[in-house]
Amino acid sequence: MNKFFMLLAGMGLWGGLLYGQAAFTLSGVVADDNNTPLTGASVLLFPVAKGTVTDVKGHFLVADLPRGHYSVEISFVGFATLRDTLTLASNRIYNVRLKPSLVSLQEVVVTDHYAETRKREESLNIEVVNHDYLKQNLGGSLMKSLERLPGVTTLDIGSGQSKPVIRGLGFNRVVVLENNIKHEAQQWGADHGLEIDQYAVDNVEVLKGPASLMVGSDAIGGVIDIKNRMLPAENTFGATVDLTGKSNNDFAGASLSLYGRKGRFYANFRATLIDYGDYKVPTDSVDIYSYRAALYQNHLRNTAGSERDLHLTLGMFDEGFQSKLFISSVRSKSGFFANAHGLEPRNVDTALYDASSRDIHFPWQSVHHFKVSNSTQVRRKAITLSADFGLQRNFRQEWSQYVSHGYMPAVFPDSLPFDPDLERQFDKDVFSGNVRLSHQASKKMVITAGISSELHDNRIEGRGFIVPAYRQWSAGGFALVKYSFTGKRMLQAGIRYDYGRLKVESYSDWFPTPVIVNGDTSMVYLERAGSLNRHFSSLTWSVGYTHQQGNWSYRANVGRSFRMPIAKELAANGVNYHHFSYEVGNPGLAPEVSYQLDAGAEFSGKQIAMGFTPFVNYFSNYIYLNPTSEHDRLYGNGNQVFRYTQSEVFRIGAEIHAHYQIINSVQLGVVGEWVSSRQLTGEKKGFSLPFSPPASAVFNVKYQLPKLKLIENGYVSVDVRFTAPQNDIVPPEETTGGYQAINLSLGGDFKFGSRTIDLSFQVQNLFNTQYFNHTSYYRLINVPEPGRNVVVNISIPFSGQIKE
Repeated sequence: MNKFFMLLAGMGLWGGLLYGQAAFTLSGVVADDNNTPLTGASVLLFPVAKGTVTDVKGHFLVADLPRGHYSVEISFVGFATLRDTLTLASNRIYNVRLKPSLVSLQEVVVTDHYAETRKREESLNIEVVNHDYLKQNLGGSLMKSLERLPGVTTLDIGSGQSKPVIRGLGFNRVVVLENNIKHEAQQWGADHGLEIDQYAVDNVEVLKGPASLMVGSDAIGGVIDIKNRMLPAENTFGATVDLTGKSNNDFAGASLSLYGRKGRFYANFRATLIDYGDYKVPTDSVDIYSYRAALYQNHLRNTAGSERDLHLTLGMFDEGFQSKLFISSVRSKSGFFANAHGLEPRNVDTALYDASSRDIHFPWQSVHHFKVSNSTQVRRKAITLSADFGLQRNFRQEWSQYVSHGYMPAVFPDSLPFDPDLERQFDKDVFSGNVRLSHQASKKMVITAGISSELHDNRIEGRGFIVPAYRQWSAGGFALVKYSFTGKRMLQAGIRYDYGRLKVESYSDWFPTPVIVNGDTSMVYLERAGSLNRHFSSLTWSVGYTHQQGNWSYRANVGRSFRMPIAKELAANGVNYHHFSYEVGNPGLAPEVSYQLDAGAEFSGKQIAMGFTPFVNYFSNYIYLNPTSEHDRLYGNGNQVFRYTQSEVFRIGAEIHAHYQIINSVQLGVVGEWVSSRQLTGEKKGFSLPFSPPASAVFNVKYQLPKLKLIENGYVSVDVRFTAPQNDIVPPEETTGGYQAINLSLGGDFKFGSRTIDLSFQVQNLFNTQYFNHTSYYRLINVPEPGRNVVVNISIPFSGQIKE
């Protein structure tokens, strides 16, 4: 807690370093080719990240701008985005005319208006959030920060490890893109969070529903598309300091971003440091197996961790050309809950683990994710060529004290090439490439075609086994046509073919096990996974339609998507300590095939906005872990055996959202989600799917503070989340009760002279409510969600000019 308050004190000291400059205004009118004013056009300035929208007369005004060079971007639905640079040395009038365009370029900085544009262009349901949203809803990880979006939940284990779930589908059914490259690590593990620095994220698009057409296999459930688009103004440099403190686990985070641009070249560097202790839950004990473990001062012992991240972006651009190089290194170390990771709960040395809430003891994991990627785009008249290439290395180690199970030797032999306490090691290299060609064939038609390919090489080490070493290669090609009947109606249709090959290496135990055959006993190194060579291919397609009529917009999409089985589903054979199970793969699994119908209707008026987005989904062969009556006696403490199997599954669900502006400063809102699944064949016919999220709704009241002398864009917001009980389960799952939780947030832009800093303040779980999350793996041992958490985040920008 001392670090938390020290961080808050440090935030105040930064304010004293801010200096003043003269302030000017930029105003003007945005119109079309016929000089008709455009109402609601988005105007955004960088590097100050200030913006506004035009009024009914097309007029805009941005105030309190210091002298300097700026990049301006002006966008409106159905028109090409205008990008320009300008120098501000006095109050200036800047009038522009936008030209019509069939499809808005996606290289636009995300604003609320851009979000509206993307929703109108995309026939699948999509959510778009910007950097401000992420700061105001800062969670323990990037995925927790997105959990407030309808249809988005997380699978959690610990305070900083969470996996994205879209409409009840997660793991390898959701693709995470970062700067157009698939983020590839060990997605199969519930304890394997995303190795992405959320401070480095500018904006996120969440595509809900099958997106295999554009992305390929694994996007059967949806896409989390992470973008970093900020382009500094010409001949400028600057910095941003982000500081974060959280009370629940004494979290202290700091991130420094440096940027600069000279002519056609620019660069951005970011360094992030994070340190946190054991997080607290609103209970003094938890049930583990048949043992009730006491918690010292409500701390979930050994869940502390740290993170060290570095990012570098280099870019150049010219008329019709841009290229960006991204380099990132994300390192983390975090502990596993000591009472629930392969240790006998009664044997945990509580005096050692409870001596400090910041120490990390066995068991723990370390991860280093290194990534290099390049995105290049060339425009020539009606043709745009885009190419993305990436190299990633994910190196993960899991450490725990050696304990003999089954026929393991009591003393670990020194002849083996790995440390006895190295439980598991995964070393994965990934090479990726995408090339797309887009041709505007006419004013009404755009044709896009592309190819993509990936190569995975995964190596393993350590005394434990669950997933074998493997090599995987996949490639695919697609074609997509967008046709605009008018500026308000669009039809899109596409087709894709994918081919993949997965080669699994055999694995045998490092210790012998006695085997009796015909009355004779022999010592055998048991084979846990046999060699395997599988080929997969599939044809997928999608047809979508969007229609804009007055204040209403409609969309519909129907398509077929598929997913290759992963190595774990085909060849697993080991203990999953985080699922408290022994998992066995099925080498005969077929690829998943899904058919889905998505629809949506949204209304946007002056005072009210609302939307309804239902979907229907059918899997002909859904892959899942099926619990059996067997128990493992060789490699653990009698964990129940789960075997991978397939069945037909029918899913249906919907999201809703509504916002009502009572007066200019007060807004009411609600977002809700519901999904239901039913197995149509197999041993669990008639049951739902494991870890299905329950229905939930968030009611929100937001008050926009009037502009004050020292505060702009001030707000106070209250969220009340209602989550229904989850009684629709798959044995041996247990039902989970419903709950209500309240979150409070407030913040704004605070002015110091002509300098502005952004401050946001949250109180999560305001009343320290004890509740359980049905989609958390800790639910299996009755660990409730974190207790009250006070979060403070401050962002301090600095900028200057480069003399020509």
